Parts: sequence; C-alpha cells; structure tokens
Amino acid sequence: MAEMIYPPTPDTLDGPVLVGMSGGVDSSVVAWLLQDRGYAVEGLHMTNWEDDDGYCSAADDLQDARAVCDQLGIPLHHVNFASEYRDAVFEDFLAGYANGRTPNPDVLCNREIKFGVFADYARRLGAAALATGHYARLSAVDGEMRLLRGIDPNKDQSYFLHAVDSAQFHNVLFPLGGLTKPEVRDIAHGAGLTTRNKKDSTGICFIGERPFRNFLAQFLPASPGEIVDDSGRSVGRHHGLMYYTIGQRQGLGIGGQANAPEAPWYVAEKRLSDNTLRVVQGKHHPALLSNGVICKSPHWVGSIENTMSTSKPLAVKIRHRQPDQPCTATIDSDGQLHIDFDVPQWGAAAGQYAVLYDGERCLGGGAIDSVRAFQPAAAAAAVNHGYE
Repeated sequence: MAEMIYPPTPDTLDGPVLVGMSGGVDSSVVAWLLQDRGYAVEGLHMTNWEDDDGYCSAADDLQDARAVCDQLGIPLHHVNFASEYRDAVFEDFLAGYANGRTPNPDVLCNREIKFGVFADYARRLGAAALATGHYARLSAVDGEMRLLRGIDPNKDQSYFLHAVDSAQFHNVLFPLGGLTKPEVRDIAHGAGLTTRNKKDSTGICFIGERPFRNFLAQFLPASPGEIVDDSGRSVGRHHGLMYYTIGQRQGLGIGGQANAPEAPWYVAEKRLSDNTLRVVQGKHHPALLSNGVICKSPHWVGSIENTMSTSKPLAVKIRHRQPDQPCTATIDSDGQLHIDFDVPQWGAAAGQYAVLYDGERCLGGGAIDSVRAFQPAAAAAAVNHGYE
C-alpha cells in the first residue's frame, strides 16, 4: 500500500479498501458507508481463537460477516490467525496474570494482529487501504499519522489503539470515528443490514460469557493462600492471586469486621512473595489510592517531543471508560514514563495501561510497572472530587 494523504478518496486509491469484517454491526456499517461513498470494498474476516466448548462465537460471527458481504455484493476473504494470536497476545496475557498483573489483551491484539499480521495479509490480497470499525479518528500532520479520540465518549477506542505505531496507521480508515453508536445503529437499520440488531460483544474475546475463574484455571495452576487485613490478621482464604484484581469487591468470600460490620472489603494488594491477598475496608481506604504510576516501556503514536518538553498539563486514563484525569508526565533518562496525578487515583494496578491525552490527541502510554503510594493529605481531595 503506497503512502497517501489522509483521508484518501476513492480516486486516489489503486486498489480496494479491505474492511475487517467481525460479523458485528460496526464493521457492517463501515463496509456499507465506504461502498456508498464510491470505494471499491472487500471484506476480510479473521479467526483469532478456536474453541469448541460452546462459548466461542467465531463460527456465528463468520456467518454474519458472510451474510452482510453477500447483501452488499462484495467478496469476503477469511484467514485464521489463531496461532499468531496465541503467540503474540494470549501468552502475554497468561504471563501477566501469573505475575500478579492485570493485562489487557485488546491493546496487544490491535498492535500485533489487527494492524500487524492482518494488515500484512490485506496487502498481499492487493488492498490499497484498510478499514475497521474502531471508534477513533486519524489525522496527518507533516506526513505523520496521529491518533485522535472518537467523538462518542462512550465508545471511543483510542485507549486500545495507543500501542499501534504511527506508520501502521498509514492507509487506514476509521469511518465510525466521527459517529456515535446510536447513529451507527440508525445507519444499519436504514440500510437494512442483517446485523442491525446484533448485540455488541463485551469483555475479552476469547473468554466470552464463561466465568473468568473457570477459564483461567484451564491454563494456570491455582495456588490458594491467606487473605489478610491491614494488621496482618487472617480473614479468609483466596483461591489464587491470579483470580483477583486491585479494587475488587465481589467474590472475596469474607464478611464484615466486628468494629465495622457494614464496611465492604476491597483488594488492595497481591503479594506474590508470600502468596497473600491483602484486603481493606471502605472504598476510600488510603491503600486503594495512588499519587502516580511508572511505565517502564512507553509507546508513542508519532512525535511527542514538543508536547512532553513543555511540561504542559495532560490527561491520563488508567482504565478504558475512566473520565480524563489531569496529570503531569515526564520521561526519565532511562526512557521510563512517570505520571503524576493531580488528584489521587483509585485502584491503579500493575499491568493496566496508562494512556496519555493532549486534548483530542492520544499521545500513547504504556503498561503500568509500579504504582506510587498516595500521600495521606491527598485522600480528602480524592473524596471531594467525587471519586466514587
């Protein structure tokens, strides 16, 4: 695929736009929109996970993608990347949980699969451009592709795209970035697409609707241990540290304390050194707050020198649906990213991604390697800012 000005028009392309057809309503609308705008369109459905236990929807998704392509009169290609996905994404996911972290496989899937081997395969099919159903936008500045938020704050997926190289966004189209989800549904209904009423997929693709604990137990051996409170007193037993996340409230199997019977318990720490799960009572307990995080190996979407050198206020998300949190960010001599929160943040955990924004632009970010404990005086500020 030759380099082109963004966004490309049908007359500037020397081949078709290949649409990643997931079998859902979003990619169906992408294909319809591009065809309606005069692009030559072909579909490509990829299988990333093979599972015969009834939880995987890959077979149904392929049939839905085929039905939409038949409806639009466009060819549909199918490729199996299950092996590549296991090596590049799933093994990292398992390693993260085995080491007490909270990984997000969608970030690696975008970088390694959708804009990696998937894009390479599209080129081999003769595609001039690639299009997906991501709710994000792109802009070209001085020949460099930059990642912008999607305009729908409830669907914006720039968080999951922050690890993709700027060069990988060349000749990529995100037709849904300027639309809201209700608008996409309206388009699907207006066009009579067969997927117009299909529910959105949620959660991690390879787990589906099954209980997370049951799935993880198939791959990692459980190692039960003690649950302790702030004083080190045992208050129960855990099933294995990998099954718990920082800030988790449900599923701990422990009740109240004599002096605070109504206060719920929350996971505050997973100590691999002695296989102990530390819990605290009350959502605003100091142990659940942090003043900042460090990411050892950050990734940037394009050039950030001017942005980072000005020490300007930025925003960070440590979870996908989290509202923007004001912060300052610096890069030390070892290339590590230090993020200092203006307001203490709740439930930051190693393995989660901290993603930085400068207004509408997603700068990049990285997996959290360590969490900086908050200063006690800042606890009131977190409460006063409505951190519920």
